Amino acid sequence: MTLLGLAGILIGLGVLIWLAYRGWSVLLLAPLAAMITALLSGEPLLAHWTQTFMGSASGFIGQFFPLFLLGAVFGKLMEDTGSVAAIADFITTRLGAQRAMLAVVLAGAFVTYGGVSLFVAFFVLAPMAQRLFRTAAIPQRLMPAAIVLGTSTFTMSALPGTPSIQNAIPMPFFGTTPFAAPGLGILASLIMFGFGMWWLGREEGRAKRVAEAFADRDSLQVEQLAFDEKLRERATTAREFDPAEIMRASPSKTPSAFLPAALPLVVVVSINLLMSTYVLPRLDASFLGQARWGETSLAAVGGVWAVITALVCAIVTVLAINYRRLPTVRETLDAGANASVLPAMSVASLVGFGAVVAAVPAFGLVRDAVLGIQGGPLVSLAIATNVLAALTGSASGGLTIALDALAGTYMQRAADIGLAPDLLHRVAVVGAGTLDSLPHNGAVVTLLAVCGSTHRESYRDIVIVGPIVALAAIIALGSIVGSF
Repeated sequence: MTLLGLAGILIGLGVLIWLAYRGWSVLLLAPLAAMITALLSGEPLLAHWTQTFMGSASGFIGQFFPLFLLGAVFGKLMEDTGSVAAIADFITTRLGAQRAMLAVVLAGAFVTYGGVSLFVAFFVLAPMAQRLFRTAAIPQRLMPAAIVLGTSTFTMSALPGTPSIQNAIPMPFFGTTPFAAPGLGILASLIMFGFGMWWLGREEGRAKRVAEAFADRDSLQVEQLAFDEKLRERATTAREFDPAEIMRASPSKTPSAFLPAALPLVVVVSINLLMSTYVLPRLDASFLGQARWGETSLAAVGGVWAVITALVCAIVTVLAINYRRLPTVRETLDAGANASVLPAMSVASLVGFGAVVAAVPAFGLVRDAVLGIQGGPLVSLAIATNVLAALTGSASGGLTIALDALAGTYMQRAADIGLAPDLLHRVAVVGAGTLDSLPHNGAVVTLLAVCGSTHRESYRDIVIVGPIVALAAIIALGSIVGSF
């Protein structure tokens, strides 16, 4: 029965992967895959669906939907007010075509570290990158890699305080804050940025030596994306914004200045830091131990509270600065709210599937194999999050599945050898952000379409190994000196 149950896990996962990347909705596939796993394990199907699957999925929504909601609303406001465009235009204008690659990377990093959703950044940065690359005679095939480096590497997983959902997920499991292991996070960020810029500069120089010219290609328009359901289904499992909502509502007719545009991003980072390091640690939250509050603790919810507060303050700031400039405030807010629902439900469904897998008896074999990996809990944790993020095509989904099943064990093993929970947090997040960018990843597919490129032309440069080098470095250093 154990071997049949193991086969059920593999078959369920195979069905999920095979059909998801053919455009089937994860909302249907995740419970189907979970029931296949339960059936072949000889487990009660309805009980697993309503109790295990839905219990875990609803728990994920209960913990993290406020972040999906506020992040998407903030991103939509920043887009419709023209703030993202103003920031990107300011940076690219100051650096100019002679530093086109650096300009695109920094523009992407600035807006995403400030809390702007990834797909919003894609659709703003791609046209600007196209103009810069054309002027600088840099091949268009390098555009996706430059945008990915700025938006989807160190600002997603490594920079301390980033408000990304991936950085928030480990906080309830490990009792950490968004600024967990700040020194190691900065080191990882420098490695990712430095290695990525070296690689892109090398490719740019090689292209110029062989006189490879910029070649305009047709890119995917927003309207096309809204009606491409296959692409949309892939995209919403990968990141926390439904790209179909980008075209909703009406953007401001007047351009924004740089300083008013950048102020909300500064608010996100500063309020997040203030809440994490000063306000919450001084808060008497003993009431959280009562049954009416779920018998939890400030350590379990404080990190999420910090990010929620930062995003609320940033949203208020955007509205205060731009209220009169927005032609349709309600429609913009509605579009942002709607953009959060499908990604949140899709990731929650992946988490529900993972909960069923973790509940069947055969999972003991998988758990023992993962925990038996040589190198200690940090190596084991990095491999587990890497593999699950790669298989699901979702850093947030893979990370939650891994931590739901194994976080308690990792905490115990770390305590036994004196490893800080902050170190587990940073390794888990960086690990989830490495192999999630396989060719089938929805964000990769969407970006290539937006940039008018193909996997054959651009994918090799997207998956430069900087994040893996950074992950190895923080595991090695953290194992020696601990968290800092």
